[in-house]
Amino acid sequence: MRCGVQTPSEVDSLSTITTMSLTRRDALKGVMATAVGAVTGATVYGLGYERHALRLTESKLPVAGLPPALDGLRIGFLTDIHHSEMVSADDVQQAVTMASRARPDLIVLGGDYVTWGDRTYVGPVAELLGSLRAPHGVFAILGNHDDDRDMPAALTAQHMAVLRDARTSITVLGEALNLVGIRFWTRRAEDIARLTGSARGTVLLLAHDPRRLVEAASLGIPGILSGHTHGGQVVIPGFGALARRNFPVVAGLASQGRTSIFVSRGIGTVYVPVRINCPPELAIVTLRRDVGGQPA
Repeated sequence: MRCGVQTPSEVDSLSTITTMSLTRRDALKGVMATAVGAVTGATVYGLGYERHALRLTESKLPVAGLPPALDGLRIGFLTDIHHSEMVSADDVQQAVTMASRARPDLIVLGGDYVTWGDRTYVGPVAELLGSLRAPHGVFAILGNHDDDRDMPAALTAQHMAVLRDARTSITVLGEALNLVGIRFWTRRAEDIARLTGSARGTVLLLAHDPRRLVEAASLGIPGILSGHTHGGQVVIPGFGALARRNFPVVAGLASQGRTSIFVSRGIGTVYVPVRINCPPELAIVTLRRDVGGQPA
């Protein structure tokens, strides 16, 4: 009987166990601290810098049946501006200036000019966008944050053509390009078909929501421009955008059958004034002839 006296070997063993336990605990604390630091740093960066770091991007949209006269047509695409307390006039002006310097052939505005229809910013954002000019015109559609009266009226007052479940066309070297703009709430294929059915020439669908890819593909519409997703706004390395499961494509180019779509990350932010691994963009989308599923 040892009356509780520990032998040297037992002391060494206990010391080893204690040291291992402390080492694992310290390692776990280190990992947690690193993770918290990384998240905090990314959030600060996304709040203070990345959401303002507007980029000019260039994409080629393959369009089935595109005539040679329209091959190479450059479209300046600005969407999801969300002028608000979180998205300043300077942010909007930066996008307008960048678009003007890019000198596209035509300009498309993809909706969500303000947030939650805030009338405080309706007039100001329309005035900021009013200086946009392009040889073949400036065309606008509405998003889910835009009301159906004040916002289109403000844009129209700035001499922009607002397409609310409507179609118009431009002519380039004798070839027609039909621009079909739909409201966010126009979702049924038969409603879209009523706008495209009698169109002669190439049809480009302007749909704020990229989920309209399904209906467009069923109707054989060759090209779509969309926004709405903000590119996910927060993209986690190794995981992707949080919104990726809700949309057929969150950002960039995709296709379904012979229908191609480009989805812009947009300019502003919503809900939280943060972008992480998802900078805002002003997109220049060039229409290209689709040869075997690839741009010519």
